[in-house]
Parts: sequence; C-alpha cells; structure tokens
Amino acid sequence: MTTPSLTGLRVLDLTRLLPGPIATLRLAELGADVLKVEPPGEGDYARTMLRSDADRQSDAPSAFYRIVNRGKRQLTLDLKTDEGRATLIELARDADVLVESFRPSVMARLGVGYDVLREANPKLVYCAITGFGSDGPFANKAGHDLNYVAYAGVLDQLAARDGTPVAPNFQLADLLGGALSAVMEILAAAWHVARGGEGRCLNVSMTHAIHAHNVMAQVALANADETATRAGAGLLNGGAPCYDVYRTRDDRFIAVGALELKFWQTLCEALGRPDWATRHWSLGQAIGGADAAELSAQVAALFRERTRDEWMALLEPLDCCVAPVLTPAEAAVHPLFKQD
Repeated sequence: MTTPSLTGLRVLDLTRLLPGPIATLRLAELGADVLKVEPPGEGDYARTMLRSDADRQSDAPSAFYRIVNRGKRQLTLDLKTDEGRATLIELARDADVLVESFRPSVMARLGVGYDVLREANPKLVYCAITGFGSDGPFANKAGHDLNYVAYAGVLDQLAARDGTPVAPNFQLADLLGGALSAVMEILAAAWHVARGGEGRCLNVSMTHAIHAHNVMAQVALANADETATRAGAGLLNGGAPCYDVYRTRDDRFIAVGALELKFWQTLCEALGRPDWATRHWSLGQAIGGADAAELSAQVAALFRERTRDEWMALLEPLDCCVAPVLTPAEAAVHPLFKQD
C-alpha cells in the first residue's frame, strides 16, 4: 500500500464553517495529521448548522460538521485565556502548518498572530483565509460565498436567460477561491520549507482568488465583447447549440458538451440529423447569433421527444460528450462514484 504523500505533515486547524475545514480535510485525505482547535461552548458553528432532528435527539453534531471535519483530531482551546494562548504556541512549535479564517488582526489581538508563532517556530507555514484580503478597505468587512462571487463578477454570470442571478448551491468562492487556493499555497510553501527555506505567512482572499479564476469573462473583456458574458451569448453559456442544456420529455435535462466538431458530428448522426453537422461555431456559425438561436430551438424540440434515460441509452455509449443532469441523490449512487 502506498504511503499517503503528506504523511508526517502536522496541521493546526483553527478554521470554521466551510472553506478552511475543507482545505484541511483535503490535506488530511493526503495523509496530514490535522488537529482541529475549537473554542469552548458552541465550538465551530458548523456543529449546529443544518442539524437534523435525529442529530438533535442524539446530541450529535450536524452532518455538515461531520463531513467537512472527518479524519481530524479535535481539541478545545480558549484563546482568550493565558493558558489557551500558551498551549497554542506550544502546539505551533511542533506544527508544520497552521490555518485560520478569522478576520484580519484577530489572531494578533489574541496574542497568537503570525509574528508570535513565527518566533516559536520559524519554519511554520501560516495560512489565513479571508473574504476580501488582509488589507484594503474591505479587509474587515463581513461576507459569505454569495457576497464574494457577487463582487468578483461571477454571480452576474450565474444567471437565467432573463439576466436574473441564481443563488447556487455550490459554494464557488468558498471551495475554489478559499479551500483549494489555500491547499495550493500551503503545499507550495511546505515545499519551500522542505528545501531549507523559512516558513511563510500566506493570505488567501476568497474574493480575489475567485476573481482570478473568472477566465471566460476575462477573455470576453480582452476581446472587447462584454455581451459574451450574458447567458445565451457566449460559447460556453448557451450561445452555441453544441454546448447547452436541453429539457427532455419527462422534464429532466441533458447536458450537451459537443464543443469540438468531431463530437458534434457524431451527435448529429445519432440524432438522425446529419444536416446539422455543418452548423457549428468552428465552421463559422456566429456564437449567440441568429442561426445558433434557430438551431438551439430545433435541438431543444428534438430532445423533448424522448425521456432523459431514453436519450442516454442511445447517446451514452457514443463518444459525443453528452451527459444526464443527475440530482445529487442520483449522483450518489451512480457507478462513477461507487467505492472500489
């Protein structure tokens, strides 16, 4: 059995809710020893968030808390006391990484900021995950995922055809901007330390990170084509018939991702409409143009003739980039995600 890559890496997790706990969870899954440090009393707010009746009756923490903190050791520590601060400093002496998600300056005010911990352990990688960065006019502003994607210009693109933004049930800024960005920076800093370098103080701003990942919007702005960011106007947001979501007869949905011409040609043959094969963006069809809109309507009408599963029985065996839009419950039992 292969030893996990991060075996021996010691991580102190002072984070709460979603971004930080997911970051340290991913480190734990790679073999790191993660110690979750919580304040006395309520602890991490996730313990009671989305708690089921069964969890309340058994006095168990919520599924939310259990899922994002699995595989971690736990310690209750009051950082507002001298004893608690001294304990954290001692823990930091032997740790490789510390992750926190307080607002900027909170750790310093508690007497356990980076400067104090660096003195105890010059090799420590200290990662602070914040909403809007460690400095600047928004540094101490409260926020959550929806606020971060709104400021980053991402929520504006998560919209229906009428332009109304949709509150997503997938936390893009928390997970991509916060958790995964933190993991990336932590591993880079740990590599630096492993090669003889000093520890690092990392500042991960979820809003700035998700803004940096807003690539298709950046392309549109670079091309002086801001309209391409609107639903139904760009290559990847419904402006091309080969790359869109279609409703089926049973009011389920099919995701068509036949972006390359070869996949679109295969799909058109399977649909019994080989005449559509030449109507593709790579052959000059205007993205978001009149012909694209007309063909999208024709494709939509055809997909309404069968159920989702009937279409998938026909199309899934083919190499044409078509997928069923599964509910979370369906995805949970799909063979793709079954444990070996």
